[in-house]
Amino acid sequence: MIPLMLEMETADIHLSDEQFYRLCQVNRDLRLERTAEGKLIIMPPTGWETGNRNSKLNQRLGNWADKDGRGLVFDSSTGFILPNGATRSSCGGAVRTPDAAWVKRERLEALRPNPERFLPLCPDFAVELRSASDDLNTVRAKMQEYLENGMQLGWLLDPYNQQVEIYRTGQSVEVLNSPTELSGETVLPGFVLQLDGILS
Repeated sequence: MIPLMLEMETADIHLSDEQFYRLCQVNRDLRLERTAEGKLIIMPPTGWETGNRNSKLNQRLGNWADKDGRGLVFDSSTGFILPNGATRSSCGGAVRTPDAAWVKRERLEALRPNPERFLPLCPDFAVELRSASDDLNTVRAKMQEYLENGMQLGWLLDPYNQQVEIYRTGQSVEVLNSPTELSGETVLPGFVLQLDGILS
């Protein structure tokens, strides 16, 4: 199964942030995203192998974050309203759902967002775990979108090519072949993700 993309803007259908949120609430069994251009993306459920890999990713990141205390971890069911798109589309910014994300606690406290709504910011750190149905170039474009909207560090984990792409602010993408672990660097100091069961 591959993601389904619905053209909204060209059909003169404009969903506000509130309308998109309500659409997601009515269709809780679907994983929905909205692009900066107003296109609606309906993503199929993942296979069991990808689901297991993603579970391990979030568990390891969450265990570290609980001990560290400087930020909160979010899974793939969390919507982030990115600042992009507001000038290009009448619908507002893109709403994206990274497979794993981390946001500094101080940013959340300063923003004081409604806990029942999507987060109106880009995560400091985001991970996309490629599944069998994901087009690699589409996932790369998503990582670039996070960078353009304020992400400091991001990882694209590609178990099918045994590669990791590292995205950093102001730097070229670094590609690692068959790494066994990844460092959170200065964005998540002290975090080291062991990739057994995730990349392999």
